[in-house]
Amino acid sequence: QVQLVESGGGLVHSGESLKLTCAISGSGFSYRAVGWHRQTPGKQREFVAAVSSAGGTVYADSVKGRFTVSKDGAKNMVYLQLNNLEPDDTGLYYCAALKWGDQEYNYWGRGTQVTVSS
Repeated sequence: QVQLVESGGGLVHSGESLKLTCAISGSGFSYRAVGWHRQTPGKQREFVAAVSSAGGTVYADSVKGRFTVSKDGAKNMVYLQLNNLEPDDTGLYYCAALKWGDQEYNYWGRGTQVTVSS
């Protein structure tokens, strides 16, 4: 059974940093990409960043230059470094895995809360 568990969220002030971790477990599971998404009350869930199994990365325009996604294949971990945080970055951050052969992210964690005060 595939499981994704996020950690590292918290309450910070504008301009500060956080590092989120997504731990992936599941016997024999391999992914094409892992993406980070965030959800704010009253808004649709939005894509933040993703890293492919080959190490390629992609970012939402709103976080380019401030967030960095990376992975440690040996540990089956994916990270999201959040720098220069802004109040608009507040939300519940989820990681999700895109399995080889799938067209959508079908494996999701429960999220970790990031709150940025001004």
